[in-house]
Amino acid sequence: MSLPAAIFTFPLHQPVAIFLLVLLIILLAPLILNRLKVPHIVGMIIAGVLVGPYGFNLLERDASFEIFGQVGILYLMFLAAVEIDTYHLKKNMRKGLLFGLITFIIPMAAGIIACRLAFHSSWPTCVLIASMYASHTLISYPIITRFGLSNSRAVVISVCATIITVFLALVALAQVVDVKTEGRLAWSNMLSLLGLVVVYALGIGIAFRYLARFFFRRFADDVTQFIFVLALVFVASLLAQLIGLEAILGAFYAGLVLNRFIPARSALMNRIQFVGNAIFIPYFLIGVGMLINIGVIIKGWNVAWVAAIMTLTALLSKWVSAFIAQKSFGMGTNDRKLMFGLTSGKAAATIAATMVGYKYGLLNEDMMNGAVIMILVCSSVASIVTQRAAIHLRIGLTDEHLRNDDVAKRKNARQLVAVANPVTAQGLMKMAVLMRHADNRERITSLFVRNNDDGPTVAMGRSALTAAHDAATALDLNVDDVERFDMNIVSGVVNVAKERDCTDIIVGMHRKSNIVDTFYGPLIEGLLGATNKMVLMSRCYIAVNTIGRLVVFVPKKAEYETGFQAWVERVGNLATQLGCRVEFIAYAATFPYIRGVLSSHSYSVRVEFLEMKSWDDFIVYSSRIQDDDLLIVIGARRTSVSFSSDLENLPDYLSSFFSRQNLLVIYPEQFGNDAEMPAPIDALTQTIGTNPSPWMLSLGRLRTAYLERRRIRRNRH
Repeated sequence: MSLPAAIFTFPLHQPVAIFLLVLLIILLAPLILNRLKVPHIVGMIIAGVLVGPYGFNLLERDASFEIFGQVGILYLMFLAAVEIDTYHLKKNMRKGLLFGLITFIIPMAAGIIACRLAFHSSWPTCVLIASMYASHTLISYPIITRFGLSNSRAVVISVCATIITVFLALVALAQVVDVKTEGRLAWSNMLSLLGLVVVYALGIGIAFRYLARFFFRRFADDVTQFIFVLALVFVASLLAQLIGLEAILGAFYAGLVLNRFIPARSALMNRIQFVGNAIFIPYFLIGVGMLINIGVIIKGWNVAWVAAIMTLTALLSKWVSAFIAQKSFGMGTNDRKLMFGLTSGKAAATIAATMVGYKYGLLNEDMMNGAVIMILVCSSVASIVTQRAAIHLRIGLTDEHLRNDDVAKRKNARQLVAVANPVTAQGLMKMAVLMRHADNRERITSLFVRNNDDGPTVAMGRSALTAAHDAATALDLNVDDVERFDMNIVSGVVNVAKERDCTDIIVGMHRKSNIVDTFYGPLIEGLLGATNKMVLMSRCYIAVNTIGRLVVFVPKKAEYETGFQAWVERVGNLATQLGCRVEFIAYAATFPYIRGVLSSHSYSVRVEFLEMKSWDDFIVYSSRIQDDDLLIVIGARRTSVSFSSDLENLPDYLSSFFSRQNLLVIYPEQFGNDAEMPAPIDALTQTIGTNPSPWMLSLGRLRTAYLERRRIRRNRH
């Protein structure tokens, strides 16, 4: 057959033509149906119905749709796990488990009763159909991602419930098959499966963490990391199938294990989301649509009757489950709608149960067709309800965000990243990005300063600018590259920071070149004396995403510095992005101020406080620092309130006791704007309430006047 004839012969068999049609569907279906206020997920499924073998027969559901569809559902479950913040997951784990039991038991009971009364089926068939009602697929989860609600309480609870229902439905399905084939319940098979699940969870959890930490520390290329992560997902999925579980459970568990190694704001996460949302997940949705035969409804009322009973029972039981969970957990109406939308979609597990039931003669043809119609209706309802609930929930969060005066007044960081070495430039930029708030859209300035025309130095500096630029643009951030010729590097950095009104200056830690060289080096020492802006010095021997804990040493009276709130925010952002815990080692008087800043901005981080009696504890606690920890030391300039003779020897301490640790030294901003109230007072106000006592207000006024007098004296000199 000639090429033109092959291209225009339907169903299509020419690979280029098939892929082109799929791409056109992925492109046009959301654009067209969004105008009709129909979620793009429903658009993909409807498009699959139209072009599939039961529609206009433009495409057949061949091996490509089998493969890409399977990859798509695994990708969907993996994304759901990897996008959840581990803090929110642990916080809502109990509620998720409880909701999982509720949304399994109620549909199971309702399904068995409805099937027995309406279809007069056997008990194994009733249990099989009820397991189809009980299980669900996160088919509407891409909507959650688009609205940025992955860490919403309702979403986290629903995702946890998904795993419970899928696992229990799988156990129920296995027992039905045992009854059909052996004539009895095989309890030994169930116990064997549970034992294998325990071994599987422990093995994957330990092995994947070790492999991920080993790999990410040695290979920084984002493409290589993406392939590595994808390989681990499919290894976990394949092993899950080998022990008798669904592959989607393995993909989800792999996402949970790898979660902390993939920060939300990283090039790796961008690639994972892009590939899944652009190719694999749409392929899966189109493939689901191609399974659906709308024509069976008009062939006889029996199929329509079966489909109606199955659909109503599935949706109503899931709604009742969400309603009970909402009332039990004290949640809102939009939360209930979101939980119902996420747990009412049907796809992977339901399709598997349908095929198994038809294979073993537990389902007749009408029931199988009714189940397929149920999948279409439930998926459509789930997508519509999820989108509407997400819109209202997002609007509510936005209004609350705007009503929060402290958040509304938050000063987003305007960062300047000074680079000179291409080896460390990318790591510096990644560290800077992770310390930004997720809503911060300020441009980042990447700076290389030179004071001569030395060829190798200039080439190295420009390569460093390119590396830093690539690291920022991979995260869809705006970055300005600046190459500046100045009298010296310090003046170049300070002048650019003033020109662009930067709040943070991020530089790499100095490396001693000879025995008389200081730990900070002339650049950092000059920078600290030439500017009152926040200066951050970073030295990280391992990949940032493999950091397991932040250990923060805070000097005495640090809460009285103008830049106190700003550096606590940076630490909070870093811990949130990395999903690791923070250990503050500080004086007891500083604890409430740190808590106040973290709580006022609702940082979802695990925080521990260790009291420091004297600065000698700084050395004592050095034994607690591990290779995968990041030691953060808060310094103080000589003219600052928190400066003491102990801090004068800080560089020597760091050089002697922390030469092999990952290190971030922060010198907070001094003085700040005239109209600004010192950060500690704001933080403590958040802690004690919106109506501070008179002595607190007096303290704030005295503190502001004191700083103003110091600023005037400094300017005179």
